Amino acid sequence: MSNPFTNRISSLSGPATDIIPVTPDDINDMADVAIALYVETGGSLSIVTVAGGSRTVQVANNSILSVGVRRVNATGTTATGIHAMVIS
Repeated sequence: MSNPFTNRISSLSGPATDIIPVTPDDINDMADVAIALYVETGGSLSIVTVAGGSRTVQVANNSILSVGVRRVNATGTTATGIHAMVIS
């Protein structure tokens, strides 16, 4: 199988190289900073951005939130099926 990522320099403009399920947590940051989040079931999403800002946004089903995120907080998050798009 041909791999188009071989010898390619990773870029913040994408594409992500992996997608990882997120378990919201009020204390711990994710292992990898996300370049975007994908949300299966919409609702409130309480996040800490890569810049350190605390934000709560409303997202629809099957949304992509293209912002750098280091944590998805459990408190204030009602959206489910959250996945971090990362560059590993």
